[in-house]
Amino acid sequence: MAEQTFTLVIDAGHGGDDPGAMGKFSKEKDLNLKLALKVGELIGQQYPDVKVVYTRSTDVFIPLQKRADIANKNNADLFLSIHTNAAERKEPRGVETFILGTDKMEKNLDVAMRENAVIKLEADYNTTYQGFDPNSIDSYIMFELMQNSHMEQSLLFAEEVQKRFVGHLNREDRGVRQAAFLVLLKTACPSVLFEMGFISNPEEEKYLNQPASIAQMANALVNAFAAYTHREAVKKEGVVKTEELKEQTTTPTVEPVKESVAEQPAKQPAEQPAKQPAEQPAKPTTEAPKTFYAIQICASKAELAPDDPRLKGQTCDTIHAGGWIKYFTAPDPDREKVAQKLPELKALFPDCWIIKVERKM
Repeated sequence: MAEQTFTLVIDAGHGGDDPGAMGKFSKEKDLNLKLALKVGELIGQQYPDVKVVYTRSTDVFIPLQKRADIANKNNADLFLSIHTNAAERKEPRGVETFILGTDKMEKNLDVAMRENAVIKLEADYNTTYQGFDPNSIDSYIMFELMQNSHMEQSLLFAEEVQKRFVGHLNREDRGVRQAAFLVLLKTACPSVLFEMGFISNPEEEKYLNQPASIAQMANALVNAFAAYTHREAVKKEGVVKTEELKEQTTTPTVEPVKESVAEQPAKQPAEQPAKQPAEQPAKPTTEAPKTFYAIQICASKAELAPDDPRLKGQTCDTIHAGGWIKYFTAPDPDREKVAQKLPELKALFPDCWIIKVERKM
């Protein structure tokens, strides 16, 4: 067994008598736990050097202070708190990741108040939290007097999380935000609170409850963790296949490939099909998909210039999906040849991966 040199604490928000936000047919506490356990399972499979600690692995209530204590007692290197969002209106949707802070505090105060309100289920919470009242704006002034020494690292991980959910899973981006969460304040390591979507949005509630969605989101969080810690998965093939599956299921609108990027089959003139052998009838090239593999290096909402520093000198082609322009390079019908180029590109783009592209010629 590999020596465990990194400790990740995964916190499934709410639990037990605290259901969290309520949807039409599901509860936040259950969604949080399913995703937390799946993330931990994948981390254990792919990164034997990482010690995974859960604040809860069953449907029980854990006080916020104890959640932070679990992280601190285990000398956590990273704390990931998983939650599900909610709003009074049905329209809000998308993912957002919080770090501790008071920047634009009034804008995110409602979220912080809702998540911090669970301390009222704890006995003698006034003593434990030194008089903190989760419903009093005055109590949040204390956060302005406290500096998060791990803010920079927390921000890096939060950005990696948003990047994967928005750029890879095409989820609506609500951004990386700062808020006064007690569970983040009490942890002595880089920490983020991730909101996977809105249980109050009927469409997102259905999505969040699908096993395939849980698997996709867990894989995105694991990839964010890998990029943040600069780790290579032991079973990289499994990660690639998961990402390829996502590419196939999104059915992106694809632009024509330039002749220089992939070899194109020679097209027969329209008047010559009758000369072909009977066992090889001519097939309309407009109906046959051209399949190849490539390495996606980044995604952008706006088109990038060829000399854009984000492309790092790579010659790329693009596909359009979910409002994003995805940049890929090294296309080839042979997946093995593409895989051979992956380590070299990983040095330039740590979060790049192999995609499968199908387009009609």
